[in-house]
Amino acid sequence: MSLRAYLLRASLHLLAKRSTRSLGGVAEWRRSSARAERFIPRVPRDFNVSPVHAGGVKAEMVSCQGSERDILYLHGGGYVVGSPLLFRDLTWRLAKAARARVLCIDYRLAPEHPYPAALQDAVAGYRLLLSCGVCASRIVVMGDSAGGGLALATLLKLRDERVTLPAAAAALSPWTDLGLTGASCARNAKRDVLKLEELRMLAAAYLAGADPRSPYASPLFGNLAGLPPVLIQVGSDEMLLDDSVRLTEALRSAGGEAELEIWPRMPHGWHLYARILPEGQRAITRIGDFVQAKA
Repeated sequence: MSLRAYLLRASLHLLAKRSTRSLGGVAEWRRSSARAERFIPRVPRDFNVSPVHAGGVKAEMVSCQGSERDILYLHGGGYVVGSPLLFRDLTWRLAKAARARVLCIDYRLAPEHPYPAALQDAVAGYRLLLSCGVCASRIVVMGDSAGGGLALATLLKLRDERVTLPAAAAALSPWTDLGLTGASCARNAKRDVLKLEELRMLAAAYLAGADPRSPYASPLFGNLAGLPPVLIQVGSDEMLLDDSVRLTEALRSAGGEAELEIWPRMPHGWHLYARILPEGQRAITRIGDFVQAKA
């Protein structure tokens, strides 16, 4: 564990203790997100960021010369916050590591647009790539946290609709069980920067009464047969650790190919801190290698 990772963990835990987001609910989470967007660094000059529309869904494409494949990226944020801008410092790094164009979907957010709105938008984003002539064998679906769960749910929906599946998928600290039944939710509650009560509020906002075991909301409980290879990265201290461990076991039991990487003591979604975190940079490099090998 690097010194920077140690200091980052300490800072995140301190901020979590002082946080009042759970008291303010969705409104406060969105205010925090809007403040964070002001400090997103610019992408390097050799990268291009352009707005696009995917069947009525807003999105942005991040690309540079030499792109050989496409990534459909679904951002995290508990289904209630987040935007392509907020994740841009990650998406350009993924584009570079994977030699890919990255289409980041600005999917509709709960509670105004509850389940399955985000899933519908993610599927629309994938269909946009296909309609533009991109071969499915050159596409990788990817996401972090809630977006990681959404990426897997998108695979299930595409398979069930008999749409040609992408070459592979990658899930970063994915939330695959909105019922929060994993033992790590309790075991790692004091180690994680997330709060269990916040996760419950986010799940309730997105589900709006829907069954948390619905496969399209919680892909852990779906029939995972026939899915493409999946790379899963998660920190050892995350409450959602068992979401990754159980998902890996389920994918393998269904005959699929799943690679699980448990990164020691990494905080939830540490990839987002790659600008300052060596472990974030190494994780992104690993993702890039995986994407290039599969697509």
